[in-house]
Amino acid sequence: MDDMASLHTAKKELRRHIRQTLSHVSEHSIQTQSHAATETLFSLPEYQSAKRIGVYLSMPKGELSTRAIVTEALQNGKEVYVPYIHKTTRPANESPASVMDMVALHSHEDYEALQPDSWGIPTPGENSIAHRKCCLGQQHFEQTSAEKSGKTSENLELVVMPGMAFDHKLDRLGHGKGYYDRFLSQYQRSLEKISSPENRMPFLGMYGSPRNLPFSTADMVAVVGLALEEQILPEGQEVPTNASDWRLDALIAGNKPVRRRQQHN
Repeated sequence: MDDMASLHTAKKELRRHIRQTLSHVSEHSIQTQSHAATETLFSLPEYQSAKRIGVYLSMPKGELSTRAIVTEALQNGKEVYVPYIHKTTRPANESPASVMDMVALHSHEDYEALQPDSWGIPTPGENSIAHRKCCLGQQHFEQTSAEKSGKTSENLELVVMPGMAFDHKLDRLGHGKGYYDRFLSQYQRSLEKISSPENRMPFLGMYGSPRNLPFSTADMVAVVGLALEEQILPEGQEVPTNASDWRLDALIAGNKPVRRRQQHN
């Protein structure tokens, strides 16, 4: 078995194990951990200073809820961007059948009006995308007449990510579609194109940084993961990864203190 096949098998097995573990976590525990993790996120200087944040919208069960995060951010005048998954027009051998961008919410009423997708996750409707700011630009959408007029956003300053499993090095296992890793890679490239070489800064999640927080440079994006405590692997066990997998800058797990990437380089 080659290295890629072994990695795929290891990830698949870990997802199966975590999925089984999460099936035994009560709804009360998820609610309690969601509240605690949300309060921890609100206390972070990265969150407090951010004007534009990207936030995953949570599934009905099995992961930390982000409802309070979206509500609080909008009430405090932050621009909130949420995932939008769309088909790609490129041939299947060149790119996946679907990719993710992050698009802006207009208001709390707009958020409440979102309809659930097949996973039960609230998602912007296809017909609304032309009227929303997006992070990657409309060239990443199918070129339909309804979507050509969307606007590219200003830079995100914080991205809040979900996952299936996390380890103590802040590596993350996703659900297997590669949406967030691919989005971060594409978004990094888009930032590099609009910034001058002398001012260019990498994403922290890929390369790390010695700088103090919070982040104020336009090309820097803090990548923070939210997790249930049951999604954290025991000390000594690691998430199987390769070069395409993004490492977090910080991880908030339920009632536990925030873990910083600087502590685990």
